[in-house]
Amino acid sequence: MELEIWVFILLFFVAFFSGFIDAIAGGGGLITIPALIAVGIPEHVALATNKLQATFGSFTAAANFTHKKMVDFNSLWRGIIWTFVGAVCGTWSVLLLDATVIKYLIPICLVAILIYTIFSPNLGEIDKEKRMSESLFYTIFGLSIGFYDGFIGPGTGSFWMFAFVSLLGMNLKSAVANTKILNFTSNIVSLAVFIGGGEILWILGIVMGFGQMIGAYFGSHMVIKKEIKFIKIIFLSVVSLTIIKLIYDLFMK
Repeated sequence: MELEIWVFILLFFVAFFSGFIDAIAGGGGLITIPALIAVGIPEHVALATNKLQATFGSFTAAANFTHKKMVDFNSLWRGIIWTFVGAVCGTWSVLLLDATVIKYLIPICLVAILIYTIFSPNLGEIDKEKRMSESLFYTIFGLSIGFYDGFIGPGTGSFWMFAFVSLLGMNLKSAVANTKILNFTSNIVSLAVFIGGGEILWILGIVMGFGQMIGAYFGSHMVIKKEIKFIKIIFLSVVSLTIIKLIYDLFMK
């Protein structure tokens, strides 16, 4: 596709904003995918190009959190392995399974997360006792959330953050940091599949990728510096917008 220069400039800044928000609470795809489609890019090409640029952002945020020693790879390596396996299975299953049932279930799950978080005012403010072993946690959620991200994707970061906080007892800052590592893992798997399909707009994806990197850098620094309540507000906002977007896609289109 031949795109005008203003499209590259516009989507660079869209990617910057997306990377900033995604580094804090996930949900960056809610910003970039509609923007890509709005400038006339076919949906399947938009999804592939979005995965390329999103990988830049998730890598930058993950690298920054790692540099600040907010990630403990002594335990997270299990999550990386199982998320990789789950994402491979999920991406492969796109070709075989009907996603309709899952698309109806996801908004329900996100509504439950939203309500639980709102009515748990101290959720994620401090580290708490684990409710399950790390080995079992990473096996179950690495496979399931990794599968979901490879299969559909919206809300992946929200599911990881909530799981870390509610089941492993992490505070929200640690949950965000660990989430970005696993987001990057599943992004790489999906990107590899899209590369094989040859549907990516490489130049646009790389331009947006630089926007993502800058936004993710500032967003991850915001997580490091700001109070937990700020992160929770962004998290709740992203979950709410994800619910609205998914419901709109299901019933209004």
